[in-house]
Amino acid sequence: MKSHVMPQSRGSWDKLQLVSGGIGKRSGQAESLSHLGAQAVAPETEALQSHSSRRDFLAAGLALPGLRSASVAGLAAEPALQYRTLGRTGLKVTTVGFGCMITSDPSVIQRAADLGINYFDTARVYGRGNNERMVGAVLKSRRKSVILSSKSQARSKQAALADLDASLRELGTDYLDVWCIHDRTRGEEITDELLEAQQIAKKDGKIRFAGVSTHRGQASVIPAALKCGKIDVVISGYNFAMDKDLDPVLESAHQAGLGLVAMKVMAGGFRNASYYPTTNELRSQLKREGALLAALKWAIRNPYIHSSIPSMVDMDQLDENLKAMASPFTEADQKILSARLEQIRPLYCRMCNRCEGTCPKGMPVPDVLRYLTYAEGYGQFALGREKFLELPSEVQKIRCDLCPSCSVSCSFGVKVAERLIRAQELLA
Repeated sequence: MKSHVMPQSRGSWDKLQLVSGGIGKRSGQAESLSHLGAQAVAPETEALQSHSSRRDFLAAGLALPGLRSASVAGLAAEPALQYRTLGRTGLKVTTVGFGCMITSDPSVIQRAADLGINYFDTARVYGRGNNERMVGAVLKSRRKSVILSSKSQARSKQAALADLDASLRELGTDYLDVWCIHDRTRGEEITDELLEAQQIAKKDGKIRFAGVSTHRGQASVIPAALKCGKIDVVISGYNFAMDKDLDPVLESAHQAGLGLVAMKVMAGGFRNASYYPTTNELRSQLKREGALLAALKWAIRNPYIHSSIPSMVDMDQLDENLKAMASPFTEADQKILSARLEQIRPLYCRMCNRCEGTCPKGMPVPDVLRYLTYAEGYGQFALGREKFLELPSEVQKIRCDLCPSCSVSCSFGVKVAERLIRAQELLA
């Protein structure tokens, strides 16, 4: 199928059909749609320069090609919905989807679907299968109007296909729109055996499209997904704190027809409880400052990102995230994120993978710091500890405070030793 490539210069776009939710009927490159009427505005294009200074950070965020949708009043009742085409799949997805991993209130998922969000992501491992069960129960009655994605961490064909059957059973459906090989960090982890499992599932009608998800190592995983020619969708970590070297990789994937979905868009969730008075106080402060909304707007401003899957645990988060589709990313947003970047610099692992293999004791630094983010950033201690306890026993026993010095350094300024010690104190 012909890939949908974003326009690279200013120009007039056709008026777009208004829809109220579900999968749109018109193909295209990127659409901004509203119940109240919206017309897409052509993006400006400038080369993104990779600089570390605060001034250049501000300039770079505003220069990247993006989409601007009309601002709409009365968002909570009648949200403005922006759609893009998920690569060669042809599926029309809302640019703000729903990451269900830490959602425990099914009414939030129900309301998101009622308001028109149509891309929902879960995984076999989330909540030991309970997450899929909840998502399936909520969305079963509207199965044909939503796009459902799940994932498997299995390493063999047989285990992956068993996971798929379990996912279908728990979700109460006979097919998935997108089924991903989950949490790959190197291109070689997209094995022929797992690709065969996906092709078998396609042939049997159990999945429509094959995908891969990656928290780190995107510069290896995404090109490998392109090269194999059997992957339709990539779910990738992507946020304002990450290395801008990822942008050309995303552009190449988009132009080749891969569907691109951003996760980890909040750069840690902004809820580092050990560094702030209370989670609720911090969240309230950041909402007033606009940091949460600015982070999501930053991710979907990139036309090569077709959808995003921020976590949403309550109605307040849902309403806030919906606003990202109603207004453009602005210079004011960029200033907020620039200040926030300085705050999280020593805390948040960007998952760039550069430190992999540098610990002489074999500590998987990015993974451990990600689990710490689950506990402190997302406020999901049980999830962080569960993931930590899945590490090999010899890794769980490592105590970084016993080392006279740390051989792992971070080019982004993360205080690696301090954060690893904190993870071991909290999760081990």
